[in-house]
Amino acid sequence: MRMSATLVVKGLAAGHGDKALFSGLDLVVAPGDVIGLVGVNGAGKTTLLRTLAGLLPAEHGAIQLNPPTATVGYLPQEPDRRPGETVRGFLSRRTGVADAQLRMETAAEALGSGVAGADEEYATALERWLALGGADFDERAEELAAAIAELDRPMTALSGGQAARAGLASLLLSRYDIFLLDEPTNDLDLDGLARIERFTTGLQGGAVVVSHDREFLARTATGILELDLAQQQVNYYGGGYAAYLEEREVARRHARERYEDYAETRSDLEARARMQRAWMEKGVKNARRKQPDNDKNIKAKKIESTEKQAAKARQTERLIDRLEVVEEPRKEWQLRMEIAAAPRAGAVVATLRGAVVRRGEFTLGPVDLQVDWADRMAITGANGAGKTTLLGALLGRVALDEGTAHVGPGVVVGEVDQARRLFEGDVTLLDAFRQHVPDESPADVRTLLAKFGLRADHVLRPARTLSPGERTRAALALLQGRGVNLLVLDEPTNHLDLPAIEQLESALDNYPGTLLLVTHDRRMLEAVHTNRHVDVVNGTVAER
Repeated sequence: MRMSATLVVKGLAAGHGDKALFSGLDLVVAPGDVIGLVGVNGAGKTTLLRTLAGLLPAEHGAIQLNPPTATVGYLPQEPDRRPGETVRGFLSRRTGVADAQLRMETAAEALGSGVAGADEEYATALERWLALGGADFDERAEELAAAIAELDRPMTALSGGQAARAGLASLLLSRYDIFLLDEPTNDLDLDGLARIERFTTGLQGGAVVVSHDREFLARTATGILELDLAQQQVNYYGGGYAAYLEEREVARRHARERYEDYAETRSDLEARARMQRAWMEKGVKNARRKQPDNDKNIKAKKIESTEKQAAKARQTERLIDRLEVVEEPRKEWQLRMEIAAAPRAGAVVATLRGAVVRRGEFTLGPVDLQVDWADRMAITGANGAGKTTLLGALLGRVALDEGTAHVGPGVVVGEVDQARRLFEGDVTLLDAFRQHVPDESPADVRTLLAKFGLRADHVLRPARTLSPGERTRAALALLQGRGVNLLVLDEPTNHLDLPAIEQLESALDNYPGTLLLVTHDRRMLEAVHTNRHVDVVNGTVAER
């Protein structure tokens, strides 16, 4: 049974080298709290979660668990597929059961050897193992196995959809007191999203959740913690996601108004001080002129007037000094995304006729589908239903077992694939990018990548070392760097921050070519105009 636990954070700070990410972070995660953690890519969201989990040391501040024996589970955004690890081993590790089992066995060996204090260590280890659900772990895992794959199958052999379901299963099996979830909604289909929403809203303990899924945050978050990288601020909003959006807008407007009021007041006072100083200096000059004896009274009055102006100037300067300084809100870096359009292709972009693809026990088709010029097609379906296979067949990348596939002349494909495979190798990001735009100079490529937040410290790193969000930005930059007339987006919002998702939606509105969009992002499906909708269900393709 999970205990009632609270996580208390005071004055926390973190950074990378000389670059500060956040400081002065205070947070209380009480039972039942679901704190949505938001901020642009690079603001420190994953760093914060890893610090709260004890995987990174806190640079400043303190993290306290009450009670200290409470369990904290951190589930990273990408399922860590380790060579040789089975699905069962993956689930056991992610739920903490494997580590608890090892601690218990080590304590049992010490107990058998008569080591002093081993009985207490064993009791503590046993209590932890039971709290994490070790006693009935195998039975519970078997119940979920049908939705993933065989429990003894290697994790590295799973498809993207199966790996996503394994990640979801590891969450549903977990019995931590406090959950730290980094992009748990990535790659999940609508059924998976519904299950994780029920799980999150039903938690007795607290949770801190990073998610790009706006609908998920709207349905689950009880509070929002914003890491505002531009302003170097940490802001907590006590309501849900919708309230956060409203309150943030009001707070930003008020911050701008406060600065403008301060700047206007200071400017007026400085102008008054300059005028008073000018009058004073003019009076001094006049007073110094040699006056006739009968003008002594006039001279005295001029001196008195000059002294009054000097006093007024000093008084005005003291008012300026006493003004409470209001820093100008920093202008946020904003992604300004466009999708470069190539000349239009023919009337028919791609066709499948009687197309069948067989992969082991899975069969896609037979499929008859034609994509015409300027079609904007949404493709939806459960994980493993065959959406990515359908895209591969349409683009001629997947060999057909039956039927025919045809891509029209003049079709130039631009793609953001689900696995972000374009930028995975050991070559630098700069070199990997230039392979796709060989006519562009290194300087032009650097400039383009910088527009997508990928600067000098990114472009010379091996592409495989980039984060999933950075690889996604690079793929989006490529769409702007080369003209395309068939845009293929397979779960494009995965790993993107919320401002970038909104920019992508805006760019899609202005894109004139043909669009194939695979997404489970419910708000994106509402925001992006489509004129066709295809459902893929267990390898069968049907148009609504």
